[in-house]
Amino acid sequence: MFAPGTEVTAKFAFRKGSHRDLPFEKGDTLIVVEKTEDPNWLKAQNLRGDVGYIPVNYIEKKKGKEAIQLHKMPWFHGRIDRLQAENLLLKKPEDGLFLVRESTNYPGDFALCVCYLRKVEHYRVMYQDDKLTVDEDSSFTNLTQLVNHYLEGADGLICRLNRPLKKEGTQAVSVDAESFKNSGWHIRRKDIDLMKVVGHGEFGDVWEGRFRQKRVAVKSMKEEGRAAQTFLTEASVMTDLNHKNLVMLLGVSLDESPIYIITEFCDKGSLVEYLRSRGRAVITQKDLIGFAKDVAAGMHYLESKNFIHRDLAARNVLLDENCMAKVADFGHARQQNISISGKLPIKWTAPEALKEGTFSSKSDVWSFSIFLWEIYSFGRVPYPRIPLTDVLTRVVRGYRMEQPDACLPEMFSLMSSCWELYPRERPSFKTIVETLDKFDDNGRCPTVI
Repeated sequence: MFAPGTEVTAKFAFRKGSHRDLPFEKGDTLIVVEKTEDPNWLKAQNLRGDVGYIPVNYIEKKKGKEAIQLHKMPWFHGRIDRLQAENLLLKKPEDGLFLVRESTNYPGDFALCVCYLRKVEHYRVMYQDDKLTVDEDSSFTNLTQLVNHYLEGADGLICRLNRPLKKEGTQAVSVDAESFKNSGWHIRRKDIDLMKVVGHGEFGDVWEGRFRQKRVAVKSMKEEGRAAQTFLTEASVMTDLNHKNLVMLLGVSLDESPIYIITEFCDKGSLVEYLRSRGRAVITQKDLIGFAKDVAAGMHYLESKNFIHRDLAARNVLLDENCMAKVADFGHARQQNISISGKLPIKWTAPEALKEGTFSSKSDVWSFSIFLWEIYSFGRVPYPRIPLTDVLTRVVRGYRMEQPDACLPEMFSLMSSCWELYPRERPSFKTIVETLDKFDDNGRCPTVI
């Protein structure tokens, strides 16, 4: 029933009966090492590498991991003020019509706006002990839970929520922290050993650690409250992705504060720092072509899954011990028609995304062209000597960066095709992968798109 290598979960706690036994707590993950002559016992190993004997009737086969589903929030209108919310709700007023917006008076909080008797009541939704609350009596882990609660009954509001006023266009999302535990992605804090800080992310420190006796990267979150939703949304996106050229999620640790996201460890770190520290004296044309092919393959996979990365750049690509490039940082990644908030990296973002907020796989293709320019410039910042505020204007008027010295004409032709102004004129990642496959190790290609 339990073959060697099978992952099992402890149904009950087990205390040592002899020095040869392996004690464990309820919920622990164990790995079967081998069967024994006694069918009631197995030799097993815990995630820290301790080996011993365990009773078969205390364990069950571990369930497979499932992708975390994001909850769409069609009623979330983002950063609008009180007057805008009232104008929207009073166009066709009805009791219980509602929307949620970001609070303008209390940055970081939200406002639940409810129509009743042709007037609009604004309720402040604040964070208290990492939970959202309107009245301090009821608390919720995210906005979706809060809205669902008041759809069932008024519970102190002026009336029960009845119908959401949906935001046109893209929709925001939320994620339930408990879903990581229910879907097999939770990692107990005691199974993670932090070793040293290796970087600093948007939310907190990035550590090198150990999990299952292997090196892992552990992203920790300093802030709590609203930032936790953003942090967990990144992890939830990663649960639906599996490709050798994307950094792999191993799990999320939620049983203590701060929250951890645990991913595979990439020994050689950020590609942009690798390019800058080694330079053309070490990095060959074969290396550059390899980086381009790896990233294009990862992006083609995202394209096939209908995901948009939105923040592709050399700083968000990591290298493993074999110098394979892996796309990382999925904090802005979403499926089509799901919105995000936050600042956009102007020099890497497509013109239509900056001007109209229109993202697609073709906007990622634009970012890929900037990425190509970065790697063939050995990590230089794009648009040198051009003020950040002037970049979009000049690009729309037709300006494009010059061919880097290390970039051969065939690669520059591919690069140029990716930064066509109109998205429909850019190649797909499928076409890019097919084209790059024709390049030899010297950066030459007999045919280019």
